[in-house]
Amino acid sequence: MNRSIREEYAARGWVKFPVDPRLRSWLAAAAPAAFEAAAAPDVRREWLRHGDTWLVGVSALPNQADGSVGGSRPLSCGATDFIKEIQGDTAWDRAQVSVCFRGYPRRDAHESINAHRYRVDRDAAHVDGLHPVGARRRRHLREMHRFVLGIPVNESPAKAAPFVVWDGSHEVIRKAFREAFGSLEADQWSDVDVTDVYHDARRLIWADCARRELPASPGEAYLVHRFALHGMAPWPDTLHGPREGRVILYFRPPFPLGRAWLNDP
Repeated sequence: MNRSIREEYAARGWVKFPVDPRLRSWLAAAAPAAFEAAAAPDVRREWLRHGDTWLVGVSALPNQADGSVGGSRPLSCGATDFIKEIQGDTAWDRAQVSVCFRGYPRRDAHESINAHRYRVDRDAAHVDGLHPVGARRRRHLREMHRFVLGIPVNESPAKAAPFVVWDGSHEVIRKAFREAFGSLEADQWSDVDVTDVYHDARRLIWADCARRELPASPGEAYLVHRFALHGMAPWPDTLHGPREGRVILYFRPPFPLGRAWLNDP
C-alpha cells in the first residue's frame, strides 16, 4: 500500500489521484452514456435545480455493479485500487451525473433567501446521508455511504463550480456522530435528531479547517471520506465553459448498517 496516500487520506479526509490511462479508457464508454443520461427528458424534469443551473442526476449513469458501462471494462484506476486496499471489494452504485452550468446557483422560486445564501456563501456544505425530516426539517441519518468518488467527465475551467472539501472535517463529524449516537444500536440511529450537533460541528469546521477546491480533468479522480464536509462552489456568470456544462460522476456505494460505519477508515 502507498503509505503516503493512506496517511493523507486519514489526515485530510480526501485525496486526489493523477491521470490514470485505465480511467481515460473507461471514460471512452462512460462519457457518452453520461451525456445521454443528462439529456434525457425524464432526468432533466426530475433533477434540474437552481434556475436550471444544476442537474443533480442521482443514479442516472447506467453502470453495472462492477462499474462497467455499455460493455466497457469494469471501473478501475488508482482511486479504486486504494479503495480496495482500505475497504475491500466494492459493489458500485449507479453513479450520480452531476452537471453544472454557468451562473450556478440561481435562486429557485421556492428557495428561501437564507438557503440560497448558504449555497452561495458556504458552497452548500453538507455531509451526505443527513436528510431534513418533518415540518421543522430536523436532520436525521437516512443513508450510510462508504465514501464519495468523483470522476470528471469533461474539461472545464478550474473555477467552474469545483468540488469543495474541508481538510480534516471528517474527524470533527465522526466525533459529533459518536457523541450523538452514543451506545445506541445502529438500527436506532435514524431516530436521533442530529441537527444541533451537526450545526455545531460545521461551525467548528469553518473556524478550524482549511477549505479546498478540487478542480480536476478527465483521467483524474478524487476520493472523499464519507464524513467529510463538502459542497460545490458557485460558477461566475462571467466565466465561460463547455456548452454541455461541467460534468462529474459521483459514486457513493452504501455502507452496511453497523458501528463499523463510525469507526472504519
